Order: sequence, then C-alpha cells, then structure tokens
Amino acid sequence: MGRSLDAVDAFLPSPTAGQERGFRRIVWLLATLVVAPTALLLVVGILLLVLWRSPGGLVLGVLVMALVVCLVTGSVIALILLRREARLSRLQTDFVSKVSHELKTPLTSILMFSEMASDEALPERERAVCLDGIQREALRLRDRIERLLEWGRMEAGQRAFRAERLDPAAIVSKAVKEFRRSARGRDVPVSLEIGGPLPQIAGDPAALEDAMLNLLENAAKYTGEEKRIAAGAVPDGKTVRLYVRDNGRGVPRREQKRIFQKFYRIDDRLARTVEGTGLGLAIVHHVAAGHGGRVEVESRPGAGSTFALVLPALPQGEAER
Repeated sequence: MGRSLDAVDAFLPSPTAGQERGFRRIVWLLATLVVAPTALLLVVGILLLVLWRSPGGLVLGVLVMALVVCLVTGSVIALILLRREARLSRLQTDFVSKVSHELKTPLTSILMFSEMASDEALPERERAVCLDGIQREALRLRDRIERLLEWGRMEAGQRAFRAERLDPAAIVSKAVKEFRRSARGRDVPVSLEIGGPLPQIAGDPAALEDAMLNLLENAAKYTGEEKRIAAGAVPDGKTVRLYVRDNGRGVPRREQKRIFQKFYRIDDRLARTVEGTGLGLAIVHHVAAGHGGRVEVESRPGAGSTFALVLPALPQGEAER
C-alpha cells in the first residue's frame, strides 16, 4: 500500500532540469537567428549612413537602423517574457509536487490508522486512538482540498464576497478559536489582543476568518520551537488593522512583495521541510483586495513578522444602522 502511494511520485514532473535546457536552447536560437542578422544589419546601416551621401542612401540607412532598434527591442522583450513563463512553469511544476505531498501525507496516515483499527486483537483503547487519528487526518485532508478549490474559484473569478456589518474583534476571535482547535494550533500558544473600541467593517465573515486563519497557520509554520504568536485588531484612522504577529525567522525586504504571489515560497530548502503549497498568502491578498483593502507585512530577518489585513472602517452613522 505504501509502495502504491510512493509510485505516484514517479508520474510527477521533476522540477526542472529539462525546462532549463529548453530555455537555454531557445536563447541560443534567438542569438543565432536574431542577434547575428541584427549585428549584420547594424553594420550595413552604419556604412549606409557614413559612406552613402545621396538622400536615398540616408533614408535607407535610417530605415535599416530603425529596423535594428525594433529587432533589439523585440528580442529583449521576448527574452523577458520567456524567462517569466519559464519561471511560472517551474513554480507550477513545483506546486504539483507539493500538492501531491500535501494530499498524500494525511492519506498515508488514514490508511495506516485504518489498517491498525481493523486488527481484531487491538485493545479498545488503542482502537479509539486510531479512530481519532483517522478523523483528524481526514479533516486535515479536507482542509487541503478546500484550500485548493477556494483558490481555483478565486482564479476563475467565481468567488463573490458577501457584504455584512462585522465586528473585527469577533473575526479575530473566531479565527484564533478555530486555529486552536486545529491540529497545528493545539500546542501553539496564541495571545489575543483587541485594542479598544473598534469601528465595524463590511465584509464576508467566512472569507475574512479564513484569511486570518491562513496568517495564523503561516506564523506557526515559520517560527521556531519557542513560538510566540499574537493576533489582534486595532483602529487606524479610517481603516481597521487585523494582524498576526510572530517571533519567526522574518522576511527579507526584497521578498516582501513576492511572497503574495501564487506558488511562491522564499527558501526552497525550507520548502522541502515545511509543508505548504504557496497559496496561503496569495489567498489572503485576494481576500483583502476583494474587500477594498490590502495586506501589509512588517518584518526583518531574525526579528519576526507582522502581517496585517488593512480594511476600510464603516462610518460611525452607517455602522449603527
């Protein structure tokens, strides 16, 4: 049974020596078919401008030089787009591999627990432990699949957010409660910080709670053994900040915009040891944008991180209706 699950990996595309070789071949073809003729045209254009004194020669020289500029510009743009597509393809290939691992891990545990529970000689107490493990891993598998489906709906533009008057403190509290109930949050202390009276916000409670839960799970994954995580909400002028703060490894400044891109993970070596698909922060960014807000990160390497959903506050009169 274990071998049948491991055999799945054989069908997954490996990231991405073949893609790199293909990219190098295309670059070589561009150099051969574009750069060499462009250099020849450049020489011809310069000779026409310098040596051919007739008006027709000057016009022809200018046209040749203009053609050279167009060829160079087009080649540069093509290389940039090609490199971007190659990177996206590499990320997607890595994503497929990570998703297979994310789904296979709880499935393997479910199969193992079910085999143990089917043993008639197993004591009743140990059977109960196995059944609890099956339920826990099944919920974990369900959550992984729900996240993938949620992202698919967002990418397809089919995720519509409801607009309800909400208490930001309630959103944070529910997300913390759900996190504490999850397998990842059972042994992770989270302090709740609610700063004073808060204005109401308009939004979809399920989407905002899920975004905060993503931030809490992200904080739990990227902090060390002595985890210190806090979640809270504070008013900030015409906005409300729903935040999660941790004492983790931090995010370098050059990476702070890229971490909200789909499939992106900072350190590929860390990605091999920390589970995840690279979609959590992308979902948070999508939810924030769908509510007319934004997501911000304040972080320094070795000094922890604070991720915040910055959402518009309802005017006082409107909030009380």
